[in-house]
Amino acid sequence: MATTNTQTDAAQSAEEDVKTEINIGTRKSKLALVQTDIVHEALKKAWPELKYEIHAMSTMGDKNQVIPLHDFGAKSLWTHELEALLIEGKLDLIVHSLKDIPTQLPPSCTVGAIFPRADPRDALVMKPTLAASHSTLDSLPAGSIVGTSSVRRSAQISRKYPTLRFADVRGNVGTRLAKLDAEDGQYSCLILAAAGLQRLDLGDRITMFLDSENGGILHAVGQGALGVEIREGDEKTLQLLEKLACPKTTLACLAERSLLRTLEGGCSVPIGVESKWIANEEGEGEKLRMKALVVSLDGKESVEAEKIETIETKAQADEYGWSLASHLIDKGASKILEKITLNRGIIGGQDGA
Repeated sequence: MATTNTQTDAAQSAEEDVKTEINIGTRKSKLALVQTDIVHEALKKAWPELKYEIHAMSTMGDKNQVIPLHDFGAKSLWTHELEALLIEGKLDLIVHSLKDIPTQLPPSCTVGAIFPRADPRDALVMKPTLAASHSTLDSLPAGSIVGTSSVRRSAQISRKYPTLRFADVRGNVGTRLAKLDAEDGQYSCLILAAAGLQRLDLGDRITMFLDSENGGILHAVGQGALGVEIREGDEKTLQLLEKLACPKTTLACLAERSLLRTLEGGCSVPIGVESKWIANEEGEGEKLRMKALVVSLDGKESVEAEKIETIETKAQADEYGWSLASHLIDKGASKILEKITLNRGIIGGQDGA
């Protein structure tokens, strides 16, 4: 009889241990909800027998729309409140823009999957009244104001276009565009992530895509990709996500995050990257080519490096990023970053949308 009770208890425990409902955490912004829906739909298609519930909340970065992002003293500006619920077990996973996930996570959290990358580039969005006569940054008159909350963007633009000025612009994408479009608004243009505009069906607002060859601007680490954060050791949720992750995006983004982590920079310091898979001329498959840049806040000092190598595992991706970061450090990147830290105090926050 005791054996039967033991077997029954074990069966009940096993049944309770099977996930039947997945609680998904996200921010409340329209873009965050659209991105969460991408992950939600993929999960439903892969695991239709499960139930899913989305929990949206505002984070510190959402609540404070006054302080410039680079003046916050926290690198988990968009993630902290959601991570607390994840750790408590009230959420099973959180959907983020990967560029908003700090490279150093709480010990009990990890990135469970990285979804296929959308366009990682930044986009120039010109004020409608200027769009007919100005289609590039170098066509703008001296003194024109560029709206951006990202020091990565402003530093790179200062480096290439020293006659332009900058003003912080906060709020969700719709709010920022409204500020740009206002007749009495101060902004001549905005710099935003192309992927965010496209996911919101606002791709028609893009005046020009920016990259190393067009405009000379490198994107943020992880930009364009969606990262799903889970509890460390939650094997069941990890198994649900495994077949949804994109191997190529994962390797490229892990290499980028390794570089950023090695340089000890949050996304609010001027570090830009550009990753592309290129044909392997020596044989089959592809190699990863990554360009990386560290630039001073005023754009007057900068170091660049580039690496092309075959990577097939996460360990190789981590080594790739570390190696490229080390090359930047050898060329003087750490001195630039040290000056920024001394001038501004604690650097925190996340890159703008």
